[in-house]
Amino acid sequence: MVRIDCKGVHYRELNELIKTKADEGETEFYLDNINGQRYIGTGLSNPGIKIYVNGVPGNDLATFLNGPEIVVYDNAQDAICNTMNSGQVTVHGHAGDVLGYGMRGGRLLIKGDVGYRVGIHMKEYKKQVPVIVAGGTAGDFLGEYMAGGILIVLGLDRKPGTPLTGDYLGTGMHGGVIYLRGDVDPAKLGKEVAVFDVTDEDWKVLGQHLQDFCASFDFDYNEVTSERFYKLLPVSHRPYGRLYAY
Repeated sequence: MVRIDCKGVHYRELNELIKTKADEGETEFYLDNINGQRYIGTGLSNPGIKIYVNGVPGNDLATFLNGPEIVVYDNAQDAICNTMNSGQVTVHGHAGDVLGYGMRGGRLLIKGDVGYRVGIHMKEYKKQVPVIVAGGTAGDFLGEYMAGGILIVLGLDRKPGTPLTGDYLGTGMHGGVIYLRGDVDPAKLGKEVAVFDVTDEDWKVLGQHLQDFCASFDFDYNEVTSERFYKLLPVSHRPYGRLYAY
């Protein structure tokens, strides 16, 4: 076990230290006093590694992550899980914009709200299916240009009148699925998606992710699933084909 006081430590020095210790066989890291350091966990592929972050990490947490697990006991900033391959990131707070950009595997669980363009360009790679679960609300352009994977937005504890998502929901989406807890405002949908009922087959996958989410943040699964869920699917697998055709 390695515990690092990160107060005032430059992100490059911190990440080099983590990588060096991981190559030496260390598998458990506790990072104290994190305050905006970027790229934590970037490119790590060492099996069995767990990183516990006390504080608010900076942009690009878990970029290119390939297997390790990262737990953040606070909020997190933008671009978490950029091009992530496998592993899991759990955030016990809110998170920023552009989460899961190009993500092709692994799972990101956020207890609270998320920002804009979450899940942009998510894609599935062979048998890998990336998953993002947001316990709160999401900003505009959720699932923009999404090509694969699973997005789940729960809207837990939101105030009356607060929308579950922002505008342009699923714009350009041509693969994957978005699950929403509660009613869907048609005015917020991109023209590339349509609303469908959740089937028993969906629940085999959705239910497992929700059970894990509730276990991670101590939510009641029965309460979370007491409200109706809907799913968004793309109505075209080549939404802009005609735009660029001669």
